[in-house]
Amino acid sequence: MTRDDTLAGVQSRIVETDRLETHFLESGGADSAETEGPVVFVHGNVSSSRFFEDVMVELPDRYRAVAPDLRGYGDSETRPVDATNGLGDFAGDLRTLFSELDLEDEESVTLVGWSNGGGVAMRYAIDNPEAVDELVLVNPLSPYGFGGTKDEEGTPCFDDYAGSGGGLGNDEFVAGLAERDRGEEGESSPRKVLRTFYVDPSHVFDEEREESYLTGMLDTVTGEKNYPGNSTPSDNWPGVAPGDRGVNNAISPKYCSLEEITEIEPDAKPPVTWVRGDSDQIVSNESVFDIGTLGRMGEIPDWPGEDVFPPQPMVDQTRAVLEAYADAGGEFEEVVFGNTGHTPHVEVPGDFLAELEAVLE
Repeated sequence: MTRDDTLAGVQSRIVETDRLETHFLESGGADSAETEGPVVFVHGNVSSSRFFEDVMVELPDRYRAVAPDLRGYGDSETRPVDATNGLGDFAGDLRTLFSELDLEDEESVTLVGWSNGGGVAMRYAIDNPEAVDELVLVNPLSPYGFGGTKDEEGTPCFDDYAGSGGGLGNDEFVAGLAERDRGEEGESSPRKVLRTFYVDPSHVFDEEREESYLTGMLDTVTGEKNYPGNSTPSDNWPGVAPGDRGVNNAISPKYCSLEEITEIEPDAKPPVTWVRGDSDQIVSNESVFDIGTLGRMGEIPDWPGEDVFPPQPMVDQTRAVLEAYADAGGEFEEVVFGNTGHTPHVEVPGDFLAELEAVLE
């Protein structure tokens, strides 16, 4: 079902492909002889296209902008996530959607991927380098996935990748999503997480927009096949290892291997702009969602210590891979916004849009 509450200038559409019935937002470009783009915005975990709607409104009309809801999110169809493909299910869905919308017939796509969506964008570029004109990574997932690694090279803490995957989801938060809880109570309620961790805590939401973003979070399908996924027991700390289904397993280093981006042929490497907030608490060198950080803080008992399971250096890992990408014939630029958390496009939309337009031009 399409939305009837979009912002002015943004349309809600659904297309059916042989992989997925996909809902997406679209703006600009459709009736202009000077159409540029396309620009595709890929949302992150526990979110939807709603988080890019404001930017789409402000983007000049000459750009055709598309923001899909990934499988199991927003208003798109619910399909299970095969974690053994890493982020391949999501990248494959994008490829089919782009074909259905004739995006690649216009010209190469500029991919803007946020958080897990940054991982999806990297996976898409690895699989289809000739189809990507520019790659904009916004507080992206580390190329080595989320959790369970301990250095810039992505060395696993344990051979079975214990400490990552679907068994580490916060039960209160997952229950809040399943129950579509819009309340303000509880440290792990969806609204509290939105206000505290998606943005810098100093950020104050517009009331109406907060409700839309919260809806985007609550439109996440929960369970073993989607978010957070299943798990397997482990003899290693903290006692659980990745399963084979669901999104949090798809981003486990057991299956997520995005450092392959450095292997794209030099003449096919798209320029990369890496945008991040300096106070991001979700993707950082000491993420409060990382089991290593929580162990060091004493939140998880029996932490094996810094040598065995330190916090994952997510930012350092991304920088190391992008430097290797540049050394192998590509190019990248790192842009850091001060006093900004996990969602620069929401917190500092003007600054974010200026950087995006510089990329597009």
